[in-house]
Amino acid sequence: MFTAAVVTVSDRAFAGIRADASGPIISQMLSQAGYDVVEPVLVPDEEPLIKQALIRLADDRDVALVVTTGGTGFSPRDVTPEATLAVCRRQAEGIPEAMRAASLAITPRAMLSRAAAGIRGQTLIINLPGSPKAAAENLAAVLDTLAHGLQMLRGGTADCAAMP
Repeated sequence: MFTAAVVTVSDRAFAGIRADASGPIISQMLSQAGYDVVEPVLVPDEEPLIKQALIRLADDRDVALVVTTGGTGFSPRDVTPEATLAVCRRQAEGIPEAMRAASLAITPRAMLSRAAAGIRGQTLIINLPGSPKAAAENLAAVLDTLAHGLQMLRGGTADCAAMP
């Protein structure tokens, strides 16, 4: 079992103007997949605060998987991918590619996602869209494969040639 944390990036949810709808859905999906979801985090669309949350979860809490929701679009305040890549040493480009490919089968707007994924130490950080429906669809597209990647990242023995 791996630990996971969900970071919701939303000015409106942070200000209490609306409820966080995506974070609880993502947490539930991760829990159902066997992850120990350690804490929900809510931050505004501010790059320094997003980076601070990601660094704390990776470095201080040693969370295996950090999933963000929100801030991946074209709005000038959508800076989650920039914050993610700024704190990661290595990118995991196949993950957002797979999410966009799966989403494109549902909506052509999937091509507008700027989601990123990367590795900080032994933590995998993945960006999801802010919409609850899109966040769930994107996570579902990659969830089954993440444990294998985390097993390798965390020093376990994983046979990359073996199919699940």
